[in-house]
Amino acid sequence: MSEPPFIPSDPILDSIADGVFTVDGDWNITSFNRAAEAITGTPRGEAIGRKCWEVFHADVCERGCLLKKTLKTKRQSINKTVYIVNTDGINIPISVSTALLKDTTGKVIGGVETFRDLSEIEELRREVAGRFTHGDIITGDHRMHALLATLPVIARSDSPVLVLGESGTGKELLAKALHNLSMRAKGPFVAVNCGALPENLLESELFGYKKGAFTDAKKDKPGRFERARGGTLFLDEIGDLPASLQVKLLRVLQEKSYEPLGATEPHDADVRIIAATNRDIETMVAEGTFRQDLYYRLNIIPMVLPPLRERPGDIPLLTDHFIRHYNTLYRKSIDHIAAEGMSLIFEHPFPGNVRELENILQHAFVLCEGSVIEKKHLPAYLLRAVRPAAAVSPARTSLEQFDRERIEEALSRNKYNRAKTAAELGMHVATLWRKMKKYGIEG
Repeated sequence: MSEPPFIPSDPILDSIADGVFTVDGDWNITSFNRAAEAITGTPRGEAIGRKCWEVFHADVCERGCLLKKTLKTKRQSINKTVYIVNTDGINIPISVSTALLKDTTGKVIGGVETFRDLSEIEELRREVAGRFTHGDIITGDHRMHALLATLPVIARSDSPVLVLGESGTGKELLAKALHNLSMRAKGPFVAVNCGALPENLLESELFGYKKGAFTDAKKDKPGRFERARGGTLFLDEIGDLPASLQVKLLRVLQEKSYEPLGATEPHDADVRIIAATNRDIETMVAEGTFRQDLYYRLNIIPMVLPPLRERPGDIPLLTDHFIRHYNTLYRKSIDHIAAEGMSLIFEHPFPGNVRELENILQHAFVLCEGSVIEKKHLPAYLLRAVRPAAAVSPARTSLEQFDRERIEEALSRNKYNRAKTAAELGMHVATLWRKMKKYGIEG
């Protein structure tokens, strides 16, 4: 591939921390500063002369271009938040301001846009608020994509959902995504771990109690059902729910009401229930340790999350995601994991699934003071679990090999339709095309 043409820089524009670009009357980019290169990942030489929407792929390019609006109304836009897609196919939140570009006579000759990367602010906001969507679930696995494709439809319903999967697969993240896509998104998302509290405390925690219900009940206390009113109640580890509370939960599902301890009248249960468990609940039903009628009430919409060991192609995707995430949180500039360390990660069976991978990388971030995570920065138990050299598959030690294989498999499944393949893999079509050229994939 030929090198992009050399375009001289403008020292004034390059001194500005925000991204800046200008367009002429035909929407061709006429200048593109250094910060714009860094945010978009597009070199100046590749941006100059192209249409602005070919570079930014913003969510408003087609339906509400801010620069077009400015040129039409003669009014500038100030600090409007939009999303662009960088050269790696990653959605980047930016704050955009637009203005008219005029020559020395005052004639309008185009437009100018400045933009600021909000990734760090957005990452911290999500971390604090805990508001996630299905776009935050990182995967290239076709089974996961099929599951995520059903989320908007399932979210529109108020029917109970039962999420099944091993610990650490992301059951609560999926529940939050369902809540944030639902009509109840403005209501609260309240979670309770049914296995973390003894039976007597769990009952009052779920249903609350009235003043005088017992000796220490000096005032009313609302339970999780009340706190989740108008929103979603997430019952994690539902398989650990005691038998007596299984009966009470069944009544809530049947009658849409519940009674706090000491109450004389029922309260409306205005909540959507999402339950989750890492246990084999069908076996529990067969053994009589979990009520069959409650299981059927909860299992109206089952969703099964496969463990990470069954989708190893997600390991490099998740690794890149967590590196970006912790670079933001810890204000570091770690670029990647050394091949020797990545080899250990690939060979690990991940009994703790995605949560364990995140913990491994957080551990490494604390210890790593350079730009590359080395084997020595990884938790000691990974080093102790090293397999004999003969047992290590060379095909599993290469990030690029994983990436190439998952792209080839996805292309085959989608009959080499690039748009469908890119959608399944969670990347932009332009990113898919670049990767196909890089790996020599025909199609």
